[in-house]
This record gives sequence, structure tokens and C-alpha cells, in this order.
Amino acid sequence: MHYILHKPYRVVSQFITNEQKRKNKKLLGSLGEFAEGTMAIGRLDENSEGLLLLTTDGKMSAAVRQKSVEKEYHVELDDLITDEAIRQMCGGVEIGFAGKRYTTLPCKVERLDPVSGFAG
Repeated sequence: MHYILHKPYRVVSQFITNEQKRKNKKLLGSLGEFAEGTMAIGRLDENSEGLLLLTTDGKMSAAVRQKSVEKEYHVELDDLITDEAIRQMCGGVEIGFAGKRYTTLPCKVERLDPVSGFAG
């Protein structure tokens, strides 16, 4: 089974947790009925919302998460983004997960026109 889900703000991108600090968090399973063994392909930060792919196929999940699979993200901000912030994103973004800090791979960043949605 494969699902496409709009993950709302303040929902954690997982179905179960054994971490005490996450016991009171809203998880994906609270958003509807899913087949047993459903997992998120990737994750969105708890403080973000957007499209999330879910599957019961572990091989499919692993294949999509490979570095060789190009991914594209469109991000909307509450304020204007600076040229310096764009340069920093190009070099990778530091994120935290499960108490550890990671830096994402470098990426291509384009500023989209707020009206048309096209790069410019």
C-alpha cells in the first residue's frame, strides 16, 4: 500500500515512539486508518507541514531514500529569505533528530517568485 498525506503542523512524522519525551506528541497514526506496517518515506519536521509519502513496502521506502534519487522541495517562509541564507542552504543544512545533530547534503536552491511560483 502507498499513501500520499498532507502532514499538518505539529504532527511528528512517525507512527510509534518509545521515547518518553514524545509520548504526548501527535503522531501520523492519529490522522487516519493505515494498513499495518505503514511507514513514512522520509520525514518532515514537527514544525512544518506538507506532502509526505507513506508505504507498507520497506524496499520501496529504502529505494526512494537513496542519495541517487533526486528530491525536490518547495518551501514557503513567513518572511523574506536572505541571499546569505540561500548560500548556507546550498552547503547543507544542520538538523537535529533523536538528540543528534546532522548536516544534510549540499543542494541546489532557487528563489521562487511569490506570485508565479517560478524560479526567478
